Amino acid sequence: MAKVTMVEAVTMAMAHELEHDKSVVILGEDVGINGGVFRATAGLAQKFGEDRVIDTPLAEAMIAGMTVGLATQGMRPIAEAQFMGFIFPMFEHIVCHASRMRNRTRGRLTCPLVIRAPYGGGIHAPEHHSESIEAMFAHTPGIKVVIPSSPSRAYGLLLAAIRSPDPVLFFEPKRVYHLNKEEVENDGEEYPLDMCFVIREGTDVTLVTWGAMMKETVEAADALAAQGISAEIIDVATISPLDMDTIHESVAKTGRCVIIQEAAKHCSVSSEIAANLADQGLYNLTAPVKRVTGYDTIMPLFKLEKKYMPTVERILDKVNQVMEVS
Repeated sequence: MAKVTMVEAVTMAMAHELEHDKSVVILGEDVGINGGVFRATAGLAQKFGEDRVIDTPLAEAMIAGMTVGLATQGMRPIAEAQFMGFIFPMFEHIVCHASRMRNRTRGRLTCPLVIRAPYGGGIHAPEHHSESIEAMFAHTPGIKVVIPSSPSRAYGLLLAAIRSPDPVLFFEPKRVYHLNKEEVENDGEEYPLDMCFVIREGTDVTLVTWGAMMKETVEAADALAAQGISAEIIDVATISPLDMDTIHESVAKTGRCVIIQEAAKHCSVSSEIAANLADQGLYNLTAPVKRVTGYDTIMPLFKLEKKYMPTVERILDKVNQVMEVS
């Protein structure tokens, strides 16, 4: 079993589906000959041919439109937006067409597509390269939004996304593309797209996060363990549909919850989780739900990037606040 990085796991999943499903195609800017900006499609055009891994013009709206068209006509396209910020020209096709196709045609047409996008900050990128705008799409009925946090979950979740009968946005946290390696068996086994993952069990506080913030969350949990505080860690993984049952079950055990996200605070996924806990799980809470988030501003350029990103220290501060309530 090979040890691979997250970006290598993404490549493995796409290669597996290209090999086993002739309806799968990949399209995007530089995905073919060059293998993508982050090398996520490296070697795929050479192995499967340029009619299956297709270099497109620099035209995101066209890529999204072609992807919707292919999906409605029996193909399973995987489109790449080179960076999350480049997804805005695709927005109309995703929200107005891909998400509504099943409803619009009363089930006659489906739209089994995947749009991948390297996502989030932390790599000193310029403007429109570091956004965390998952909430915009999670708010839209008819699409699934997935954000992996490890190589194994990237592999299993991407397989499920490609096989899904409905459109999936697959946001890959590029800060952890090469952070660590895991053993991932290329066995074609998918992970469910409708559940959270309990990464570490604990009894005192529940830490809820996704994507690249898993790194800081695990580091915070290690520091808390040294203080005698047992933290349970939940990887949300699929932002929409959101598995609140797993989160409620954890908070019923711990009584406390801190949600960690890279995105801005206002109208965010953390807002939805906190509101749901207040609505459905208030009597399980010993302390108010706290959130550690990015700020309600544009992601700054690299000199101030670390000031924006949530830190271990900020997580520990919020945990200590909820632990003070008894």
